[in-house]
Amino acid sequence: MSDIKRIGVLAHPSRPDTHPVAREIAATLHKRGIENWVYAVWDEDSVGRDVACADVVMAIGGDGAMLRAGRVCAEHKVPVLGVNMGWLGFLTEIEKPEDCEAGLDQLLAGDYWIEKRMMLQATVLEDKRKVCGSFRALNDVVISGSVFGRMVQIAAYIDKHWATTYNADALILSTPTGSTAYALATGGPILPPELRNILLVPMAPHLSMERPIVLSQGAVVDIEPTPENRHNVVLAVDGRVAAELGENQHICVKSAEPESQFVRLRERNYFYRSLLDRMEPRINRHGPRRMTF
Repeated sequence: MSDIKRIGVLAHPSRPDTHPVAREIAATLHKRGIENWVYAVWDEDSVGRDVACADVVMAIGGDGAMLRAGRVCAEHKVPVLGVNMGWLGFLTEIEKPEDCEAGLDQLLAGDYWIEKRMMLQATVLEDKRKVCGSFRALNDVVISGSVFGRMVQIAAYIDKHWATTYNADALILSTPTGSTAYALATGGPILPPELRNILLVPMAPHLSMERPIVLSQGAVVDIEPTPENRHNVVLAVDGRVAAELGENQHICVKSAEPESQFVRLRERNYFYRSLLDRMEPRINRHGPRRMTF
């Protein structure tokens, strides 16, 4: 049996369809005698105190819900159990809300393991030293122009040594988790989640380094816009614009502590089967279906 006594439930704040599911799960926990709390509309600053007191947090939605929950729970070293109501659900563990009862049985029986995943810390610095902002990402950090479709020129330094200068629409700095997201869509490799490496992937590079680079564990990357840029450069963290760089500012990216933690109910080698089931064209065992228009 597990020693789980208190479970928090987080719906996706901007997806109303997840809110009744979150309340139903909370009611089920109450019937089982598990202390719980539930939030339908929340932000990462408002739930920290309750998260800190939870043994597990259940996140309802898709990968976006998992990114939100993963960031806020990592700070308090609380694992997240995802219930999928999204499209792909790479990060979620329970496939659909109807499977929650069985998932809770397994969780409360202690039949689970904790997967740890690397996060990134992106710090905006002015004049090389002054900290103007610090942000954490579970998927990726993206540096791009403030005007869509306009190329940016940015110099990349690895462990304080100049590596290359990119002329591209954007530069993606991804975790292994993010390697199956935006980085994958732009031609990057897939990294298994247990790795602790930063992945660099340029988006639409022009006459500059075009190959993705997997950096060694512990590497630190500094990104500096060059004076040739005609438009401002922006920093996006897990798909949200976090900062617009001013004059004499640059971005330092490195692995963050603590790591995100996810509850896994499947076998430890689940990742490759889960990935391939989503990416491979599967055989339709029921024969061809007639399309209707």
